[in-house]
Amino acid sequence: MAYVISDTCVSCGSCEGGCPVGAISAGDGQYVIDADTCIECGSCAGVCPTGAISQG
Repeated sequence: MAYVISDTCVSCGSCEGGCPVGAISAGDGQYVIDADTCIECGSCAGVCPTGAISQG
């Protein structure tokens, strides 16, 4: 199951740079993960300073 970003996202952009397949982009108010592109590697969760990313 793809990773998801919760409402605790502060839009710092760390996750976007940490995604090896480019599945993360800036959304309306916070970053979003494209579930079809996500390879479930967890790299984004590892770099998120607020812990806003979890496996959905």
